[in-house]
Formats: sequence, C-alpha cells, structure tokens
Amino acid sequence: MKSKIGIIVAREFSERVKKKSFIITTILMPVLMIALMLAPTLVILFSTVEKKEIAVIDNSSIIFKELKSDDELSFITCNMPLDSARKNLTDKFGILYIGNDVIANSNNVKLYTNESSSMTIESNITSQIEKIIETEKLKHYNIKDLDTILNDVKTSVAMQTFRNDGEDKDNATSSITSYGISFILGFFLYMFLLLYGQMVMTSVIEEKNNRVLELMVSSVKPFDLMIGKICGVALVAVTQVIIWGILISAVAGIVIPMLMPADIMTSVAAMNAGTMPAEGMPDNIEMLQALSVVSNIGYIIQLFIYLILFLVGGFLLYAAMFAAVGSAVDNIQDASQLTTPITIPIVIALVLMMTIVNDPNSQLAFWSSMIPFVSPIIMLARIPFGIPAWEIILSLVILYISFIGMVWLTAKIYRVGIFMYGKKPTLKELYKWTRYKS
Repeated sequence: MKSKIGIIVAREFSERVKKKSFIITTILMPVLMIALMLAPTLVILFSTVEKKEIAVIDNSSIIFKELKSDDELSFITCNMPLDSARKNLTDKFGILYIGNDVIANSNNVKLYTNESSSMTIESNITSQIEKIIETEKLKHYNIKDLDTILNDVKTSVAMQTFRNDGEDKDNATSSITSYGISFILGFFLYMFLLLYGQMVMTSVIEEKNNRVLELMVSSVKPFDLMIGKICGVALVAVTQVIIWGILISAVAGIVIPMLMPADIMTSVAAMNAGTMPAEGMPDNIEMLQALSVVSNIGYIIQLFIYLILFLVGGFLLYAAMFAAVGSAVDNIQDASQLTTPITIPIVIALVLMMTIVNDPNSQLAFWSSMIPFVSPIIMLARIPFGIPAWEIILSLVILYISFIGMVWLTAKIYRVGIFMYGKKPTLKELYKWTRYKS
C-alpha cells in the first residue's frame, strides 16, 4: 500500500514541478518580495527630486519671510494680483496665496498649481505655515527668548522595546515590523490554502471526466489515491516555500548588508547584541529595529519552519475537503456551491487576523489559534509577536489530529463520488455518503 501511495505522490509532484507555471511563480515570487524589500532603499539612492518653484502672494507680510526652501520646494515672492499671477506665471509649479488675516483665520490659505500636486508638497507647505502662525501667536505673550525656549523643550523619544519573558531578553523588538510580518505571513497562507486546495479539486475533476480515476481505482484503493494526490500537491507547496526561504535568507544575509551603509549595519549589529547605548540613540530607531529583524537569518529561518508546519497542516485539512468536493461533481461550475462552506472559514480567518494583530495575546487570539479551520492563518499572524512555544505546539497538535479526522470523513465522500456522474449532489447528499458503510 505504501509503495502505491508513494507512486501517486511522485506522479503528482513531478507533474506539477515540471510545469512552466511552477517554475515562473517560484522565480518571480521571491524576486517580487525582494523588490518590495529593496524598493524604498533603491528609490532613495537613485531618485532625483525635481525642485518646484512656488510664487507666494503674502498679503499678511508675515508668512513668506519665514518659509524655508528645500530640495523639493523653492519659494519666491510675487507682487502681482492673484488673478494676474494665475494667468501669467504658468511656468511656475504653482501660486501660494496667503490672506492678510491668516493669523486669526488660518484657513485663508490657497494653493493654485499648474500641474498635479501631491500629499508631500501640500503637507510640507501646511506644516511650515502652521509652525509660523503658532510662533506668531506665542509672541503676543511677550515671553523672552521664546525661540531658545522652544528649541530647548523640543523632544524626540527613541524607545527600544524588549521582551522580558523570552529567551532573547537583550534583543530589541519592533511592533511595527512584527505587525508587517504578521500580515505578510497571514495573506501568504490565505493565498496558498485557496490556490493549492483548489488545485487538488481541479485535478480530481479533470481525472474524473477523463475516466482516469476509474482505471486507477482498479489497482489502488480510493483512500490511498486521495492521500497520494493530497500529499503530492503538498510536497509541491513545501518545495516552493523552501526555495523561497533559501533565496530570501540569502538576500537578508548578503544583499541587505551590502546595500546598507556601514554605520547603519553597525548600529543594527549593536541592537541585535543588545549593546545599543541609551545616549546617542539614533532618531530612526524603528528603521534600525526593522533592519535587525529582516537581516536576522536565524529568525527568518525560524519563521519559514513555522510557515511550512502550518502550511502543511492547513493544506492537508482543506485539501481533503476540496478533494471530496472534486470527486462529487463533474465540472468546476458545479463545485462552486459546495466549496463555499470550505472557503468561508479561510475568509473568516483573514478577517480575524486583522483584529488579532492589534492584540496577539487576547482571549480571542488564543482560542482562534486552537480552532483548526482558522488556526494556520491566525497562529502565523501571532508568531512574529513572540507567543509562548506551548501554544504553537498545542495548535499544531490539534491541527494535525483534525486533519486525520477530516481525511477519514472526506474519504467516504471521495469513495462514492468518483463513481457518480451526471448529478450535482447537495450538502445533504454528501452527508448521506459519509454514512455509507465501507
């Protein structure tokens, strides 16, 4: 029996890994992920900002002299009436109009552009005007050395976060980075469960229509056939994830340190070692914490191990159901009604994930992690926040036990369904099939 299942697994695996679609997605996905990781750095390194000239009509005689030009914006004075400026200064990026009562009425500011504006430009202008108006209002309080006082009290807090209940008590963590990794892993598994689960269903439907299944069950049991097909596709998914893990680990360990400046990587190394001094703490602490996570090969490998464990468990659970549906229908259109109850828990898991990442240690997060139909996505979203190992182990045990029970149940549907043609069964009929004796 084992040798027959092995033959089916090998057939399913070799048939899929040789397809162009597998090769293309295996190469493109890590390239896309690497591009997303490196894009911000490359944009900063190679992008050149075109300076935009803005003519300022300042009827208040207060704002313009305090506006600061930078690499993006250049402010020049304009003595024309507003209508004339809008008509004649079409070679400028825009005209900034400031009313004479702007101190009392801060909304009396208008920007007229000759091309598309952006949030960055508008935020730059409004933030500068806000600070100027605030400073002018404070002057009315006749406080001596006001500018010096404001500069002295201006404070920026760079806070490092540490887990006091974990093994790496000296290593800084980043909630923002954990939040981002959680979403990536959750959506990744969501995509895989649907994509590869429906791949099993489609394969069963095609073989059933071609009468291949009738020939195969003459020499192998329907249960062995279903298990072999599910495990073969699971092996394809695991192979793809392992390849991605190797590529991403190589990027994290080699490419990122090469692209980042040496002083930044020195700070990252100090943060990983827990030796970052409190004095002289850099302002971009969040960026350093993020880099310390994505450049930590051991952490990335650990994440991929968890990903494979929950991917396999979740896939085996759902693939068994998809295989049962595929055996019960004759075409993809008929399967849509029966697959709805299967896909609903996956969607619910995705919705729950968006709430749980805000409080990964809540009761909702814990109990959702123990429900096998949603636990793969929920648990992967919680793992980057550093949850206890016993919760992960318990979730995996429940997940794999549930898979065994689901295979036993769906095998009964599969055994009957592969011989049924010309009729679309209802959920009630599928339940009856599970009651048939072997």
